Amino acid sequence: MTTEATLPTTSASPTARQVWTRARGITLALVALLVAAFAIAAIRSDARHGELDPRSADPYGSRAVAELLADRGVSTRVVDTLDDARAAAGPDTTLLVAVPDLLTERQQTQLRSATEGSGGRTVLVAPGGPAVERLAPGVTADPALSVDSTLAPDCDLPAARRAGSADTGGIRYSSAHVEAEACYPSRRLATLLRIPETSAETAQEGTPGDTVVLGAPDIFYNNHLDEHGNASLALQLLGSRDHLVWYLPSLTDATTPDDERSFFDLLPSGWLWGTLQLFVAAALAALWRARRLGPLVPEKLPVAIRASETAEGRARLYRKVNARDRAAAALRSATRTRLAPLVGVPVSQAHTPEALLPALSAHLDGEHGDGQSLHALLFGPPPGDDAALIALADQLDALEREVRRP
Repeated sequence: MTTEATLPTTSASPTARQVWTRARGITLALVALLVAAFAIAAIRSDARHGELDPRSADPYGSRAVAELLADRGVSTRVVDTLDDARAAAGPDTTLLVAVPDLLTERQQTQLRSATEGSGGRTVLVAPGGPAVERLAPGVTADPALSVDSTLAPDCDLPAARRAGSADTGGIRYSSAHVEAEACYPSRRLATLLRIPETSAETAQEGTPGDTVVLGAPDIFYNNHLDEHGNASLALQLLGSRDHLVWYLPSLTDATTPDDERSFFDLLPSGWLWGTLQLFVAAALAALWRARRLGPLVPEKLPVAIRASETAEGRARLYRKVNARDRAAAALRSATRTRLAPLVGVPVSQAHTPEALLPALSAHLDGEHGDGQSLHALLFGPPPGDDAALIALADQLDALEREVRRP
């Protein structure tokens, strides 16, 4: 007993090193994900701030185009509502729609009604398939983008021939209009289309109106304006009228109730596909982890463990969950098993009060009270607190010593 008492205790709680070993994989993955998210957000916030805004001097802004147009006597006005854009349409105005895909279906139809037959020029910057079909009927967008960014004009449009090669590569378009001028082709499809108004629409005085569909916004960016023929093409497309109205659609633009869309309608399809992939990955990870949970398999321990350490570990588990009833039952059962052979009772009947208690009382000759006190000690209810449990262990130990005394 003295030797076992001096042995070092064994802790059942995991150490800090064990916790780190188990969680380091997930922790490092989360840290890497957060760092990548912050880096991407920082890069995108620096690079795309004020994109296609004629008031912005950032690399992807368009202030340089506006200043060059101002030097040539063309005024530039920025609007961000559909009503202002529709009111500005006229024969002496060029209306540039920076991001047509942000407009709802109803807004696109209303804008087309305002610009059709106005005699002015409408410039659509990289509209997608649904948008271009409503804003420029008869024009369709090809799902495959242009491979090259810089393309040759390869058409008779004067503005394109004077500009030469330009960075128009992006969305490719085809048109059913006979009078349409297709420029800067990529794999036989144009990245710049000019669709003039029909004869009925051009009956008014002045320059006939037209619609220009551009496959990419690069020629309007500050950091691309001095490359190739970008500046020449941008100035000719936007400077044919005295006034330029630069329409920047925004989320604050008023919409009708029919235009209201839910949160899921605003999410791009790629996000839904990515979410599905995450669910599939989570299910596979759960299956992988579940394979580790199976029936217990006994195995030979590599080292021998002292009985005292096993008892101490089990006691710590009982204490952790306040299982005083189980601890008391284990102490009483072990004591009854050891006492039964000492008083002449078979071990198979050691846990039967009618067989053990009379033999135990006769052996003690009444020194430890009557059978009722022995019954409470060996078969009584569980202790109510830790102090009572310790007292029970001491009483059982004293009883066993008394029985073993010669």
